[in-house]
Amino acid sequence: MKNDQRRLRNRVAVFACIAIAAIAIDQLTKLWALFALSDGRTIRVIPGLLSFTLVRNPGASLGMGSGMTWLISLLAMAACVALVVLVVRTISMKWTVVFAFGFAGAFGNLIDRVAYAQGFLNGKVVDFLNYGWSVGNVADVFLMFAGVAAVLLLLFGESYSRQDLDELEGSKESNGTVDGAKTA
Repeated sequence: MKNDQRRLRNRVAVFACIAIAAIAIDQLTKLWALFALSDGRTIRVIPGLLSFTLVRNPGASLGMGSGMTWLISLLAMAACVALVVLVVRTISMKWTVVFAFGFAGAFGNLIDRVAYAQGFLNGKVVDFLNYGWSVGNVADVFLMFAGVAAVLLLLFGESYSRQDLDELEGSKESNGTVDGAKTA
């Protein structure tokens, strides 16, 4: 039991460290964008691929849901709570890292919606990473990373919970294999 508690404390500590650092990076880059790009100028980083342009986004990715900022804010709050619950329930450090980046992305944009509110949860997100087809921010990069990493963990069969491991053990036994070796 003490090992389980120690592992939980370790996962929570890793989650907290990654989330705090990632949120700080996101917020610092947004502050930079607010000051450096407020005059409407664009800084070209990689011509044709990436530039810095300040945009105040009232919606979600690709400008979707711009009339429902309050709903997007509530969904981000629910996602943050769900990710914390998932960290407590997982046994995997890999999943913990993925959840930390997802939390940081959702919370980073939620900070903007509260800090720059023009009504209840009606603030705009500070976007500045212009890819030509979309404008986003560092929090969006963290969300994208978390999504891609989650898909890869699922594809490669990374166990999420103790139940996953028990089911995997049960299926090996029912197939006549134990630790990959055929039983007689």
